[in-house]
Amino acid sequence: MKISKTSNIISWVIAGLLTALFLFSASGKLFLHPEQMDQIKLGDWRIIIALGEITSALLFLLPKTNKYGTLLLSSYMGGAIILHMTGGMSIVMPTVVLLLIWGVAYLRNPEFFKIN
Repeated sequence: MKISKTSNIISWVIAGLLTALFLFSASGKLFLHPEQMDQIKLGDWRIIIALGEITSALLFLLPKTNKYGTLLLSSYMGGAIILHMTGGMSIVMPTVVLLLIWGVAYLRNPEFFKIN
């Protein structure tokens, strides 16, 4: 299926913004606010989580691997939603990010959602 030029531009812009968001988030885990990971009892895992976040975001951005990035970021955001739920925090932001991930996935790869 051919993707329209407008859909392609929109998907690239949103994918770029999401990738920037995840890279910023990972840098916070690595350099800016590592104590936040200690507060949620994940301090020992912060480097692995940040590297996974960076890898997933880059896979999501690149056209040949964006399907894998979509699945990895979906899993990551699912974990974030659960963490927010169990911590008594709002799930609005991680849910919106997850919906944006799937929206971009649909714009880039509509066949990814076809059931045969």
